[in-house]
Amino acid sequence: MLDITWKVFSQTGNIETYLLYKELENVDNEENDADEDESNEIETTKM
Repeated sequence: MLDITWKVFSQTGNIETYLLYKELENVDNEENDADEDESNEIETTKM
């Protein structure tokens, strides 16, 4: 989804598309952080 949004922005220069791209990027980063935290929590409980 990020690739498509970036491609549209790069072709149009539309600032709203760029803002959507950044919002999606932040959501993706938050999900990755949550997954990493969950993995760390599982490893800690195994010890």
